[in-house]
Amino acid sequence: TSPFRIVGAHTDSPCLRVKPRPDGGGFGWRQLGVEVYGGALLNSWLDRDLGVAGRVVLSDGSAVDVAVHEPIARVPQLAIHLDRDVNDKGLLLDKQQHLTPVWGTGAAADGDFVNWLGAQANVSAADIAWWDLCLFDTTKAALLGSDRSLLASARLDNQLSCWAAVDALTAAAASETTSVIALFDHEEVGSESASGASGPLLSTVLERLSALRGADREGFHRALASSSCVSADNAHAVHPNYPERHEPGHRPLVNRGPAIKVNANQRYATNAETAAAFQRACERADVPWQVFVSRNNMPCGSTIGPLTATALGIPTVDVGVPQLSMHSARELCGVHDPIYLAQALSAYFSE
Repeated sequence: TSPFRIVGAHTDSPCLRVKPRPDGGGFGWRQLGVEVYGGALLNSWLDRDLGVAGRVVLSDGSAVDVAVHEPIARVPQLAIHLDRDVNDKGLLLDKQQHLTPVWGTGAAADGDFVNWLGAQANVSAADIAWWDLCLFDTTKAALLGSDRSLLASARLDNQLSCWAAVDALTAAAASETTSVIALFDHEEVGSESASGASGPLLSTVLERLSALRGADREGFHRALASSSCVSADNAHAVHPNYPERHEPGHRPLVNRGPAIKVNANQRYATNAETAAAFQRACERADVPWQVFVSRNNMPCGSTIGPLTATALGIPTVDVGVPQLSMHSARELCGVHDPIYLAQALSAYFSE
């Protein structure tokens, strides 16, 4: 069986998710109960026009996708006149008390949200059994800067890497390896779910692909032993206002190519061999590359890379496009780096 060339990424981003019984409010305001998903920069969700998107499950078990791109809700910040010290002492937000958005005026009543949701989904409210819905900033992605060298958008972490993986797969030349992209949910909350990287999805799919090619269990494990994985998840670009927060010798710049992410304590799965392999892919694609390492006194986050390497025993490299404002409702990266990443991944698939 041919070895696998895998690119993994995650589809989820920190956000505000609508609770099962969201109707509430007071003092003439109608409000929506929400739960904070992941490690969001909470202040970035204030004073933004928020839409609603997700999936509605009906009583017969069928599902309907919903995306309302109109301003429906807003988390209003307290006026400075009522919080005089906010600029000196910083903004303190209680997730339960201060992040409940308003979505109308008048007296709140049970059933308000489900009735509105039914109209948006073109179904009867009585047929709605459950939902997975989140709020999102309705501001569209935009090119930014006098030279239009920056991209501002929601969910760059990590749908940018998902786009690059898909683009790379469709552009890759034929090779003797089996190219796979694996786009997981729930990375921002630990990956422990049926659709997360800690679940059995990837290993099951790879084993079934091997079986379709006539491999037995031994053949499958031989294929894994010669396989490799690129875990693609955005990296921290050096922040011009906070350069001291970055490790001096490893501070990625925007529009200078993807960063190879290294952590000696295995928060990233990169080792010398996998780093060198991704470097070769960048060089074949004529793409610049960089290195990211966190400060010793400022531990980094993690990715699906170590989970994949541990579960499957596949050598893995962690890479990512440098960005600012990670986990904000609206993030920022260079316009060239997503393309650089896609080109490097395509060269990796084509090896």
